Amino acid sequence: MTANTSSGGVKETRHMDSLVLRAPNMSSPMRWVSAGWDDVWRHPLYSLGYGFAFTFGGLLMMFILFKLGWEALIPAAAGGFVMLGPLLAVGLYAISRRDEEGKALDLSVIMPNRFAEPRQLAYVALALVLAFIVWMQVALLLFALFSNGHSLAAQDFVTFVFTTKSGLTMASIGTLIGMVIAMFAFSVSALSIPILLEHHVDGITAISASLRMVLMHPGPMLVWAWLIALYTFFGLAFLFLGLIVVFPLMGHATWHAYREMVQPPAK
Repeated sequence: MTANTSSGGVKETRHMDSLVLRAPNMSSPMRWVSAGWDDVWRHPLYSLGYGFAFTFGGLLMMFILFKLGWEALIPAAAGGFVMLGPLLAVGLYAISRRDEEGKALDLSVIMPNRFAEPRQLAYVALALVLAFIVWMQVALLLFALFSNGHSLAAQDFVTFVFTTKSGLTMASIGTLIGMVIAMFAFSVSALSIPILLEHHVDGITAISASLRMVLMHPGPMLVWAWLIALYTFFGLAFLFLGLIVVFPLMGHATWHAYREMVQPPAK
């Protein structure tokens, strides 16, 4: 497949890869996690350093919300921040790829010019950012409706959620809507970003391949989504600090998931 592009009146023909998808099985997700662990501990400086940077960003977000008096939004913002994780993990995918090639690691591994289609990542980024915005708008709306627009401090918010009918209803509805939005973000990004790091395809094709894999193989893909959610929950439970390890683990594991489900491009 080829694509024609023009710049200054000059046409450029670029060959596009064809994607060959391979079916996972129910044991695949645990293999991906195991391979992810191996990558973390094979390159702890890069992997955990990446995890620290991601975690610092989450803590900074929490601090800003706290200083603004919006403590009640911290749980929703934390969930939304994690939705952007697949996009923020591009460097971890690149580290795993470089490790496969047996090449030495350096900071240049995370630079966009190392990726096959850096510009096409914008499509996936847009989908994930829109999911984040929609989720935050839903969270704000639910909080305004069920708290009658009153601002609550962190301790008062916890009491409101777990001891009042309005709070429990808000949490239940928010959880259900959040799961739908999170599943959308997962389906869009499960394979699309790693695909764009190696294959010369457009963003829509990469997203379509990711969605098809989720729809065609719901069993292993739902197990994979559940494992990501479980590990992420434990990472968040320790005030984001657990994400120093969990984030690089899931990032490397996502690369191995891609590697098993998408045939590498022809050399």
